[in-house]
Amino acid sequence: MDMDTLVESDRVAARLDNQERQSGAKTVNEESALRIVDVRDAWEYDGIGHLPHAVNVPFDSFRSEDAGETGMLPGADAFSSLLSEVGIEATDRIVAYDDMHGVFAARFLVTCELYGHPRDRLHLLNGDYSAWSRQHPVSNDTPDTTPTEYEGSFVETGPLVGLETVEQAMDDPDAVLIDTRERSEFEAGHIPGAVRLDWMDLVDETGRGVQPETEIRSTLRTRDITPDRSVVLYCNTARRISHTYTVLRHLGYEQLAFYEGSLTEWKREGGPLATGSE
Repeated sequence: MDMDTLVESDRVAARLDNQERQSGAKTVNEESALRIVDVRDAWEYDGIGHLPHAVNVPFDSFRSEDAGETGMLPGADAFSSLLSEVGIEATDRIVAYDDMHGVFAARFLVTCELYGHPRDRLHLLNGDYSAWSRQHPVSNDTPDTTPTEYEGSFVETGPLVGLETVEQAMDDPDAVLIDTRERSEFEAGHIPGAVRLDWMDLVDETGRGVQPETEIRSTLRTRDITPDRSVVLYCNTARRISHTYTVLRHLGYEQLAFYEGSLTEWKREGGPLATGSE
């Protein structure tokens, strides 16, 4: 079953309906089945409702300041335990969502990728819980799950890069450093040479998903963020860049680097800062 990085709610709803019919007939195709992951807080998942069959992996449960390999990664063992508890296998096709335009869900998907989950099986719901609930049924039932033995491991050759790569990109005309924070943050201090692309510039606030592709590509062209250039993304703590990374992957950008340490590490290590507008 081919699915894009961004998946529309109608397609997810149709797939869930089909899985329910197959489940009743005991003929579920595990290759095409979806695992829906809700990354909101438990009180939202339990009290407000969630997508049918969704499991809950709260955002704070896969973020850590000191347990992971770098930045705020949780560590391979801790992340593997989380996914094992909710019954996810290492080859499952996952659709993640939140109620914040997808930025927290994107962070979950990037974390999955960094720990070795097949990238072509990681999908972001285009539109969040609020958008879904306006068009499709929600549930208050916690699905029955069978714990698995998920074994993730940090991928050394993945998109995550360190401070040295950022320093090299500063002087590389074929590379572009992207700061995904708000204008006020950028003006207060950014990595020299960075281009500001607020992650919300790619969001359709009415539909709560992403802007139409033609508008996104136009926005990227005005900032000279083209697919032929090597892209290095950063923010403060690698949350906001997760969304931009996912959107650019959806658009077919192949040279994508994810600076997990972001500006928090850059400043701690004494990296230079520029101030003011672009």
